[in-house]
Amino acid sequence: MSESIRRIRGRERKLYRTPISYFMDHGMDLGLAADQYGATMGYAWWKHGLHNRQAVFNWFFRENPFGGGYSVFMGLAAIQEFLERVRFTDESLDYLAMLNGRDGKPLFPDEGFFDFLSKSKMEITIDAFPEGSVCFPREPVVRFRGPVWQMQFWEGFFLNQLNFWTLIGTKAARMVDQAHGKPISESGFRRAQGLDGHLTAALAAYCGGAAGTSNLLAGQLFGLPTYGTHAHSWVLFHGDNRSAFQNYATALPNNAVFLVDTFDTLEGVKVAVEVAKLMRASGHELFGIRLDSGDLSWLSKEARKMLNEAGLKNVRILASDRLNELKIASHEREGSMIDIYAPGTELATGGKDSALGGVMKLVAVENEAGVLEDRIKLSSDPA
Repeated sequence: MSESIRRIRGRERKLYRTPISYFMDHGMDLGLAADQYGATMGYAWWKHGLHNRQAVFNWFFRENPFGGGYSVFMGLAAIQEFLERVRFTDESLDYLAMLNGRDGKPLFPDEGFFDFLSKSKMEITIDAFPEGSVCFPREPVVRFRGPVWQMQFWEGFFLNQLNFWTLIGTKAARMVDQAHGKPISESGFRRAQGLDGHLTAALAAYCGGAAGTSNLLAGQLFGLPTYGTHAHSWVLFHGDNRSAFQNYATALPNNAVFLVDTFDTLEGVKVAVEVAKLMRASGHELFGIRLDSGDLSWLSKEARKMLNEAGLKNVRILASDRLNELKIASHEREGSMIDIYAPGTELATGGKDSALGGVMKLVAVENEAGVLEDRIKLSSDPA
């Protein structure tokens, strides 16, 4: 996604590339988007005059997530925006100044450190795979080079972005692959890791191949297509399928999707067919029905028969209910009649693989003669 301006209702509306650009445009101070050890090491390097030594760090991951054979690299745009705009504000420096060590005295006692930070400019450069590239474990995907203190200060931020973006982008790509051309609509807002986490998840899923998202804020900020139906509570409020479907169709005749499994699924489909015929008589078409429980493959086949026999061949069948790529693959093998998959929790969070084990390792450092020397971390791990 690229930044652009759209005019809506006579007003200009900006679209953002990533959540980072939105946060920074609205005054969020991200200078301290860092782990404390980045600051303490930065201070120690500065005290010893080593802070501007050039260093090279590689980002890689040790295993593909989800037991898969590949990953899809993402997160570069967010890091680029951060590098272009991050600064230390007075508020950030004041916070660092108030931190104390274990003896109760200032953690950073030399005031010159804060002056140094306030005047610093980002000098990190990046070599990386193109965003969206397929990548594999134990190979350097991103190479950072710059003053060692800057590399270490924001290491946590770099890992946060690269690991989560790549995790969700990979999950989306796996689902899209198994859906064989059927749309994937990301629907995990309610179970994502916080509001900011879901903004990233929605955008990463879209970049990974999802057709859109349920999240209106993500749609607003990034220009993503948004989708939605209604909840079981709509049907429960009315007490029966017929009045619920009729009222929903009356209010939203150009976007009606009925959730049919609140009581009895096939009975719900039968009522949906009856209401769809009434909609057609008034010049409107039912867009779809949604299945959210039970044997989705079998129910989709039965629902398709009922819809086709009623002359409603264009009504789509949507499915939700704890979907992941393995379940989608199973439904496709079983010949399900599902037209659109709407995965939620597993797409927005990664499911059981809720984090990518990406790391940044120092691989070269500038010596006193200005020459880069190789570095490697050794491990007793047999792998």
